[in-house]
Amino acid sequence: MNNDLIVFGAGGRVGRAAVAEAVARGHRVTAVVRDPATYQDLGGEHVTVVRGDVTDPRSVAALAPGHRAAVNASARLDISSEEYFTAAANALVAGLAEAGVRRLLVLGIATTLETAPGVRIMDGADFPEQWRAFAQGHVAEFELLSAAGPELDWLMVVPPLDLNADAAPTGGYRTAVGTVLDGPGRISHADLAIALLDEIDTPRHSRVQLAVTADAAGV
Repeated sequence: MNNDLIVFGAGGRVGRAAVAEAVARGHRVTAVVRDPATYQDLGGEHVTVVRGDVTDPRSVAALAPGHRAAVNASARLDISSEEYFTAAANALVAGLAEAGVRRLLVLGIATTLETAPGVRIMDGADFPEQWRAFAQGHVAEFELLSAAGPELDWLMVVPPLDLNADAAPTGGYRTAVGTVLDGPGRISHADLAIALLDEIDTPRHSRVQLAVTADAAGV
């Protein structure tokens, strides 16, 4: 493939925003979905839509060669969060290594961020148990990525609790490593995509949780 960015879960809202931002910047994108027939509108001059499975290392290894970076914006709600995100992390670590792709960005969840040293949102006594179970999938994913060798330059990008499909894009964002950000706890899909592509075009963070939220001046 001659494309330079591969996006797993490209049919979802964040995946679509990442594809659109990448194309706007001149990237050629491989958009990976489970059923290409369902996402024919994703295709275009600079986007190749393909069938793939981010939880299968053989699928990742077959699709990823030749790409400069990979993004995993996928999620599944029909199986447990921990099962899905650990399977995806294991498949990406193995598959990208075989494919020779070093840069990986994955999406995290705000409830795993710290509000104080060693205290995460999900650790609150009144935090709903079903949400804690979902957040635990991203915790396990982070632990697996942290155990990967130095050849994988990964980053977990974590939007705020309000990842808002209707929020107006501001063209900017703020970041913090591992902690909740003060100010408006929301971000548009378009601004999140800008943050993702900035870390692909000019990597500044590696092997951490990078919290991102809207630029307060633009909200």
